[in-house]
Parts: sequence; C-alpha cells; structure tokens
Amino acid sequence: MNTKRNNDSRTTGLSAQEREILGAFAVAETPVVTADEIISVHPVPRDVANQILSRLCRKGWLHRVKRGLYVPVPLGASDPEHAIEDAWPLAMSLFAPCFISGWSAAEHWDLTEQIFNSIAVITQRPQRRSTQSFSGISFRTRTVLPERFFGMKRAWFGSRAIDVADPHRLVIDILESPEIGGGGRHTVDVVRAYWASAHADATTVLEYATRYHRGTVFKRLGFLAESFADVTEEWLDSCQKGISAGTSKLDPAGSDSGPIVSRWNLRINVPLDSQ
Repeated sequence: MNTKRNNDSRTTGLSAQEREILGAFAVAETPVVTADEIISVHPVPRDVANQILSRLCRKGWLHRVKRGLYVPVPLGASDPEHAIEDAWPLAMSLFAPCFISGWSAAEHWDLTEQIFNSIAVITQRPQRRSTQSFSGISFRTRTVLPERFFGMKRAWFGSRAIDVADPHRLVIDILESPEIGGGGRHTVDVVRAYWASAHADATTVLEYATRYHRGTVFKRLGFLAESFADVTEEWLDSCQKGISAGTSKLDPAGSDSGPIVSRWNLRINVPLDSQ
C-alpha cells in the first residue's frame, strides 16, 4: 500500500454525507464500524451502506479488519493497518459474546508484571483456530458454554464498554486452561499473586469453581490454595469433593514427570517457586 498517497487522499474528496457519518463516529468514539453503524447514522439500504464502507476504506478513513468489519483510522495515523488504538474494544466486536480474561485480565488487575503481545479472550462463539490475528493484533481465544459465561466486570475505555473477567473468574479460567494464563509456571505465579492481593476471596472463588463444575479446576485450585493461601480445612474439604477421578497435571502442556499429590490427584510438573 502507498501509505503517503493514502494519507493525502484522506484530507480531500469527502462528500457531505461521508463527513456527517465520520463526524458521528468521532463523537460517539465508535470502536468498530459495520453496515449497521452506517445505517444508524445515515439510514440507507444495506447495499448502499456497504458501498459507503468500501468507499471510506479506499479513502483511508476506515481500515478493513475482516469482511464487513472496519475500524476508524485516526487522522494522524501514518499506517492505517496499525491504527487500532485499543485492541480490547475490537475483541468485543470480533468475538461477541465475550470477555477479556487470561493474561490480559491478569495485567488489568495488577496480578502480573509480565507483558504479553496478544489478547486473551473467553467467548461463547466457536472458533476455527484458538490463535488469530487481525490488523497486526493477535488474539488467543477459548470457547465456553453459555452456562459458564459469568464472573465479568464492566470496564470503560472512554465511552466504550469492555467486559473483563473479575479476579476470581480469572483464576478459574487460567486453572481450567493454563495456556491462556501464559503457561503453567506463569499461571502459578498469577494464582499466588491473587491469594496475596486485596482481590482474594476464598468464598467467591469456591462458588465460581462450583458453578463452573470442572474437576481439574478443583484439583488445581485446592492444591494451590493449600500452598499459598490461608484457607480453612472446611474450604479445602469442599474443594476435594469436586475433584475428578484420575491424575491430572498441574500444567497440562508440561512434563509427564513430577511428584503426584494423591490428596488432589495432581501431578506437580512445574516449580512452585516465584519466577
């Protein structure tokens, strides 16, 4: 793409209709644009709305993320393909219904100092691939059933609403799938940080585990709580009642070696010391 020519063309050639539409998007801080957004601002038939989208894209005011989905390009952007200012609002549109979780939520709640270059997302929508990239932004997704879609907090990026796993739901998600917690070792660190933080709530996280209803979550939750948290024997007994038969690994992607803690039916295949 000839970026310079594209940027030059953006400052001229806009019709009154296009200026009205772009102005409305700017005022509303619209994070993503589809034909529906065009129609809501300027009622036209859908085929005309799609033509407007294509025209604004050619003029450099929108950047196509995938078929039918565009993001506004800021006026000063030198490269439209990398002009997405906030990746989380884009995730809300790409994978809805969804919420941010995993390492991304751990960063949000200050439970890790590690920086990741992709966004972790829990969605109800089946995905062909768990790792996808749009406009230079990488997303790692995990699909869950509707009955396991709970435990979110609303965050705001300006006027844009984002759903983020609360700290207790974050713990459940990364114990279910340590890969979205940054791997087994980083998951252990995040869970340790959770129990040491003001977010820690033994009652709520146990309620979430019970509602999520996965034996491996109870195994990892109980073992790590016993290792790092000040919880009661009654609480640990409640965790034990939820564990599944057979031996699971603390890190499912990790080694097949390591001691087995029979109390939790769990092979400890990652170190528990802080990284």
